[in-house]
Amino acid sequence: MLLAGVSPTEALATNKLQSSFGSGAAAGTFILKGFVSPSQMLPAITCTFTGAAAGTLCVQVMNTLLLTQLIPLLLIGFAMYFALSSRLSDADSHARLSVPIFSIIFGLLIGFYDGFFGPGTGSFFALAFILLLGYNTRRATAHSKVLNFTSNLASLLFFTLGGHVLWGTGLMMGCAQLIGASLGARLVIEKGTSLVRIMLVSTSVVISAILITRNPDHFLIHLFSPG
Repeated sequence: MLLAGVSPTEALATNKLQSSFGSGAAAGTFILKGFVSPSQMLPAITCTFTGAAAGTLCVQVMNTLLLTQLIPLLLIGFAMYFALSSRLSDADSHARLSVPIFSIIFGLLIGFYDGFFGPGTGSFFALAFILLLGYNTRRATAHSKVLNFTSNLASLLFFTLGGHVLWGTGLMMGCAQLIGASLGARLVIEKGTSLVRIMLVSTSVVISAILITRNPDHFLIHLFSPG
């Protein structure tokens, strides 16, 4: 959308519309298949919604330049972890945080990030579920989609109030998202760790490449600047 001449705020806002279709379809599939209980996720959903709403309000008055420079490095690091880690499996492991503490900290933080900027949110949620709650890859992906849908919905609401959503473009993209996300969720349920590892690594690398190549000179200057 940026390459098509859409303003950054309208691009973010319209992206939340089409992303809500995809994350909603995937979340619905996982819920219907019994991988997620929305009632048990209510604290995380509430915190994520709050964080995303705050992020969306901030992005309408602030500059996202710092995140544009930082996020590609984080995503590359995550891609390396997803590619090499033995913690990605079809079995749950030991949790490092309680669910309430996890919900408050990471629901607010990642929710705020998604409302403020967005790229890689699903990877951030998935990694947090795997590392800190010990979820297996299917379970982590399923729960990530529910929170990603929550943050998309919160952002969409506040972008709509600000009048920034291009509804025609977003709805057309959303229809394609419905199909792709439903198929993707079913593939995760069937294939498990092997597919999730490939998708997490590839999407993290692709998003990083897009963010860097969008303005490589500016990125490199700030990355290696001593100041």
